[in-house]
Amino acid sequence: MNYSRRDLSLLLPALAAAKASAQDQNQDRKKLLPTKIFKYQDLPVKVNGQNQGRAVLNGETHQGYAVEMHMTELGPGQAPHAPHKHVHEELVMLQTGTLETTVNGQTATMTAGSAAYIASNDLHGWRNPGTTPAQYFVIAFGGNA
Repeated sequence: MNYSRRDLSLLLPALAAAKASAQDQNQDRKKLLPTKIFKYQDLPVKVNGQNQGRAVLNGETHQGYAVEMHMTELGPGQAPHAPHKHVHEELVMLQTGTLETTVNGQTATMTAGSAAYIASNDLHGWRNPGTTPAQYFVIAFGGNA
């Protein structure tokens, strides 16, 4: 089959676009979360005064949904940051200790085993009112992975 210059001039932009699309897909796959066991002792620790943080995972599911998870050990009387809000949702799960959690002006005390779901754009914050550290997990849904 013979191709004219005109045929090639139409084909080249399509080939370039296909190559760019394939490169974009490969870059997206770099964010894809693999199956993995995250051992507590292997997670790097970030120390901030009495508080410790461990990043667990940050990426996308096979459907492209962003998910991030971290663990925090919050010292007695400490708060991780000022109350804030953001577009992504969060699930906070308290493993040990106590958290005084405020969402949209309503305050509740979380004890070990409690969980809180924070919807998009709700003003929220928490602090440890106890005398021992509070350890909790945060899973962020839909944030930037």
